[in-house]
Amino acid sequence: MRLEFLRPLQAVGNPRWLQLALLGAVIVGLTGCASMKGILPQALLREAPSAGATPPAGAPVMVEAQWWREFGDEQLNRLMDDALIGSPSLKLVQARVARAQAGGELAEAATRPQVNAALDATRQKYTNNGAVPPPLAGTIRESGTAQLTAGWELDFFGKNRAALDAALGNARAAQADAQAARMLLASNVARTYFQLVRLNEHLDVARRVLAQREQALRLVQDRVNAGLDTRLELRQSEGTLPDARLQIEFLQEQLTLNQHALHALVGSKKLDQALVIPSSNAIKNIAFTSAIPSDLLGRRADITAARWRVEAATQEVGNAKSQFYPNINLMAFAGFSSIGLDRLLSAGSEQWGLGPALRLPLFDGGRLRANLRGKTADLDAAIESYNAAVIEAVREVADQLASTQAIQRQLLEQRSALAFAENAYEIAVQRYDAGLGNYLSVLIAETAVLNQRRQGVDLTARALDTQVALIRALGGGYRTDFSVPMAQK
Repeated sequence: MRLEFLRPLQAVGNPRWLQLALLGAVIVGLTGCASMKGILPQALLREAPSAGATPPAGAPVMVEAQWWREFGDEQLNRLMDDALIGSPSLKLVQARVARAQAGGELAEAATRPQVNAALDATRQKYTNNGAVPPPLAGTIRESGTAQLTAGWELDFFGKNRAALDAALGNARAAQADAQAARMLLASNVARTYFQLVRLNEHLDVARRVLAQREQALRLVQDRVNAGLDTRLELRQSEGTLPDARLQIEFLQEQLTLNQHALHALVGSKKLDQALVIPSSNAIKNIAFTSAIPSDLLGRRADITAARWRVEAATQEVGNAKSQFYPNINLMAFAGFSSIGLDRLLSAGSEQWGLGPALRLPLFDGGRLRANLRGKTADLDAAIESYNAAVIEAVREVADQLASTQAIQRQLLEQRSALAFAENAYEIAVQRYDAGLGNYLSVLIAETAVLNQRRQGVDLTARALDTQVALIRALGGGYRTDFSVPMAQK
């Protein structure tokens, strides 16, 4: 084919560049032999409005990067600082970020000219029956080559650029993943810390229950001795003590396990043995608006990571498409080559070359189409993963906002019930002091108070836990200005 097109041009004296241009046009025209027709992505990106997010009615929700400091607990602040510095899980994510950045640097290197140096020295016996003529045939000689080789791939169709953009997208996704992991670690530290607060207050209530039941047992024993009760009431009262002690043992076990969990999250060599578990009343509550922010997607590191993966997958599709087109390289070399190392740098041993190289896929058995179809499927998967992340983010925020409001209403009712129970307990004590009632009535009234306090501990702990969960759902202070257009190539 090459001679068929060049000979007529030579006959009429056309310049060589025109011959090469015509040959290039013919070769490019043959790209239709490997077609990408009919392979298109099917998924569509979903944004926040279509996922149900509504703009806030009042001031926007603002979460600080160090949101845990708003709880006003210095011990929590120290634990959080240790966790964000020494956690092995964060260091693992940072290593993945470095690996993704190295991939971007590798892809960028492919867009630049490459220069290599080579020095070869060989001692060789030349065959008598080969292409090498006498006097070299049959002799043993040394040969050497010293030269520089340069190459530059002319990225006319954007293959290397697309590969670089894909690598940069993956690196940015890894960075967003690192921020998401940081947020997850911080929220787990806070929630584990607040769980310790809840368990410790439950332990206080359980100890008070045990003391109450011991008092009840002593009262029943006195009544049995006075002939007012039977051994049945005595055995029933004695049976309540093991249950109370069992609850205390269970809570102490849970406290120990949560301390171990906090130790693992913080990642320090030793957790401060003088850890002082505060009262829930000493921890400040954080107030939030009641609406989902309209800029939610820009606050979530996991959504940003998913969006960057969509961009990377889009560029991978572009790279797969560019492989249907010619690959054009400029190659050059210059150096010395000789038979006999003593003449390697002598006059006449120099050599050089310069020229283009063109590679074009014509019939590849469907390899390029299969590769494009696979990359397009990867893009669809990345888009649907992003859509799922958007829907889940909106659901998480809506759920946590609903729970926050519901818990506040429950706390109001529980505090009212506690006030009534405490008032009834005070009346029972006054009646007992006045000789108008027995002490069992006092203990029964106190049981109601302890039950209400136990519910109050759970609700207060839930309120703190839900605040942390809402902060995490709102991104934990993460901010991004992601505005990459998602063009379907």
